[in-house]
Amino acid sequence: MGCPQFHARQSAPRSSRLDPFKNRIIRLLETHPYSAQQIYQRLREEGFAGGYTMVKTYVSKVRPVRRQAFLKLVFAPGECAQVDWGEYGTIAVGSTRRRLSFFVMVLCHSRLMYVEFTVSQTMEHFLAAHENAFAAFRGCPGRLMIDNLKSAVLSRVVGEAPAFNPRYVDFARHWGFGICPATSRRATKGRVENGVGYVKKFPERSGPA
Repeated sequence: MGCPQFHARQSAPRSSRLDPFKNRIIRLLETHPYSAQQIYQRLREEGFAGGYTMVKTYVSKVRPVRRQAFLKLVFAPGECAQVDWGEYGTIAVGSTRRRLSFFVMVLCHSRLMYVEFTVSQTMEHFLAAHENAFAAFRGCPGRLMIDNLKSAVLSRVVGEAPAFNPRYVDFARHWGFGICPATSRRATKGRVENGVGYVKKFPERSGPA
């Protein structure tokens, strides 16, 4: 007669008050990045009688992984250029020192860059630098992308079109380019900001103080 065999008792999975609502939570997270507190409030309205901690724990397990989105801009030759000012310390002018600025225009397609140093950022210097850049590039881009440059933008309110300087608008009409405000510096001004950073680092600031 053989020895009796004993098996560990298998307990049935414990049910949770949250079980009937789990599919609902997943659907909510698929439509909007709700917080656990927002989902908890929605479930309470739909009859959930459990606690917030239970909801928070489950949401953390099933929430989709957020991935950073990147916007890649592609431009045709001559389509667009980006414009900005940079600062390069000071320079001696007679018996005083003046702030040394530099104007940068970068062609979006070829990344060809024009740089002009100046001791002022007045409208006259701004427009003259444009013309010098056009001459260097042997042409004018179809549109120029700018940020909140005081030389070009008088005011800007979130959600509204910026108010451009009338002189800059007339200048754009004369040369035939469109003014394109940058909606997101990180997304749309990368080329010229890289150019500004390059000028600031090279050469190793051995000249101006």
